Amino acid sequence: MKNDTLYRPYSADVNLNGCSCGQHATQNEHNADEIRARQLRGGDPEALSGDFIEAAAVRALFPEDATRRRFLRAVGASTAIAAIASVLPISDLQAAALDKPGPLEKKDLKIGFIPINCATPLIMADPMGFYKQQGLNVTLHKTAGWALVRDHMLNGELDASHFLAPMPLAIAMGLGSSPQPMRVATIQNVNGQAITLALKHKDNRDPRNWKGFKFAIPFEFSMHNFLLRYYLAEHGLDPDRDVQLRVTPPAEMIANLRAGNIDGFLGPDPFNQRAVYDQIGFIHILSKDIWNGHPCCSFGTSKGFIDKNPNTFAALYRAVLNAAAMARKPESRADIAKAIAAPNYLNQPETVIFQALSGRFADGLGNVRNEPDRADFDPVPWYSMATWMLTQMKRWGYVKGEVNYRALAEQVFLLTDARRLMKELGQPVAEQRIHAGYRKFSVMGREFDPARPEPYINGFAIKRT
Repeated sequence: MKNDTLYRPYSADVNLNGCSCGQHATQNEHNADEIRARQLRGGDPEALSGDFIEAAAVRALFPEDATRRRFLRAVGASTAIAAIASVLPISDLQAAALDKPGPLEKKDLKIGFIPINCATPLIMADPMGFYKQQGLNVTLHKTAGWALVRDHMLNGELDASHFLAPMPLAIAMGLGSSPQPMRVATIQNVNGQAITLALKHKDNRDPRNWKGFKFAIPFEFSMHNFLLRYYLAEHGLDPDRDVQLRVTPPAEMIANLRAGNIDGFLGPDPFNQRAVYDQIGFIHILSKDIWNGHPCCSFGTSKGFIDKNPNTFAALYRAVLNAAAMARKPESRADIAKAIAAPNYLNQPETVIFQALSGRFADGLGNVRNEPDRADFDPVPWYSMATWMLTQMKRWGYVKGEVNYRALAEQVFLLTDARRLMKELGQPVAEQRIHAGYRKFSVMGREFDPARPEPYINGFAIKRT
């Protein structure tokens, strides 16, 4: 224990040689305290951002680290801090990095969401206070289906919303609605979906035997639709001719499965897990086993809202990114499941939500599986993700003629903004594996090169082009 006397000479437990600061019994204790302090500071986004800016400023003044160390030994840390501050406006740089340029243009916001696990960051930001931390008063509007989300955004009834990731691309192109410039600020979730089948099919696991099946999907412009079509086509089934795909709101998928109106669905959680919980279905395959790391839903708004409310948008962006950072931590998932299970959010059993979030779950076939990457919340909106979605829109005839993949991806997906804000908040950001955010990935063993979208489409035997 510390004593009022700095070196604690009257404590029999203290070595008077002590540590370098004189406040610890040994240098090992001193080092351990320093590590704990750094870890605590690393959990404070604003402190971490400030440290990053200050370190960058010092590196700029002393490109050679040996020179920096000699300078510090010669004058001491306190003198060095004062000297550097007189040359560089570090405090101003730190304030700019936190992106606090002025007052919020609009504090009372309406944000739409569909009650599914995919919207976890956007939903949890309400009960866990992330919006309030940014000075925002957010009202979350639960919406029944994706067409309503689109219409409410187009009509100006919502300021921002939870979207299926392909929806803003479709809206920007005027597919299924009047065109309006839309922006994807973050990906809300990656993975987190599944193909769920009725229990009567538990001995019919080969997709080649699924001709005539009826499947539910939540929306045409959804990753669910594109991933299910991809999966079926890779097994030789034409999704437009050999099966029926029915657009069904996620909350209605369970009732339709129970009634025998559908044979299965590729849908969002918690409804895959709810089918197991209700003993009416089983999880055939997780979507991560089709494309591990695939995006599903997104958070976005219109270009007009951003132009009119730049400070508000920046605050909203920070709130959602901070929520996503918490959602990515496995140790937070139990608290998150409890928070979003409430009637005004998901209105589902907490255990169902937690099984899907944690990746430890019953599969409906008598197994308890442990798949920690069943769901994740990496918010980075890679341009290559948008490019892949556009290839599938063209593959299945939703888009006719030429597509400017690069222009659309970079117009709608705010990758640069997301990476910048994540770094400023002290959050880890994956390094770009190829210039400008166009990284390659694999879907069912087939590599996707975003630089060559047309050859990729032409390589499929089953398509509408």
